Amino acid sequence: MSEGTMQRRAQREERTQRAKRLNRVLVCAAAVPVMLVAAGCSSDSGSGDSTDKAAKAAASASASPSPTVQAAAYGKLPEPCKAFSKKTLEDLVPKGKSGKEGKSDDISTRGSCSWNSLDNNGVKGSQFRWLNVSMLRFESDVTRGPADKLAQEYFEKQVQEAQAVEGAKGVKTEPVAGTGDQATAVHYDLKKKEGTFKQQTVVARVENVVVTLDYNGAGLAGDKTPSGSDMLKDAKKAAKEAVDAVSEANGKGGGKAGGSPSKSASKSPSKSPSKSPSKSASKEASDEPSKDASTSPSKKPASKS
Repeated sequence: MSEGTMQRRAQREERTQRAKRLNRVLVCAAAVPVMLVAAGCSSDSGSGDSTDKAAKAAASASASPSPTVQAAAYGKLPEPCKAFSKKTLEDLVPKGKSGKEGKSDDISTRGSCSWNSLDNNGVKGSQFRWLNVSMLRFESDVTRGPADKLAQEYFEKQVQEAQAVEGAKGVKTEPVAGTGDQATAVHYDLKKKEGTFKQQTVVARVENVVVTLDYNGAGLAGDKTPSGSDMLKDAKKAAKEAVDAVSEANGKGGGKAGGSPSKSASKSPSKSPSKSPSKSASKEASDEPSKDASTSPSKKPASKS
């Protein structure tokens, strides 16, 4: 075979190899868009699935019922300075003038009124009496619970505070029947420079309203100390009258005050509360609705007026 023939054969083989390599490159190049398209389709498919899932979740959420809580039974309060009859005021604060209403930013939620009485007997001394009533109404709240439960928690807290007054002697606690859904009386002696004060505190709950009544008295300037048992009897009577006023203001005709307990009534009114109310309403009652009310006389006994 001549040298020229061998050279031409080598050139043909080299062209064949180049053609094969070019073919492979073209095939690979054509495959790349196909892969990209496939990847794009796969990505679009995933996005569609996510959108569908989100839409289904939103539909499910909208179909779920919103949280609810039982509405409060009572929607308003009576005027605190008109909670007692003329006769009751004559019996408890015989020399008292018109009541002094406490400050409140919402009279439908909280209110209070107080009366002072000083019966001056000249050289024989004098008899002092002080009466205060506070009313607090709670609203139902989805996060905190139904109104009557919040009122019950506050009721229990008020009883505990009345039992823990600094300087109180001979503290006694007893349930009070026939007054709202639950009621407790706390009474004790408190010695001051003016004399020995007899303090009576009655805390009552009717539905979603808590009524706190404070009544104290003392014989001043040598006059005799009043009877604690008589004062307690008067305080219980006045507390029932205030509870009746709450029920009547809400069109209940005082029925609750007659002793018909609600389903949420506690069998043991003086037990410790399961939770402190106000995050509210302590914020105790947002939470403590009593912040605008008059200072609790159980903490600050009456002084000579």
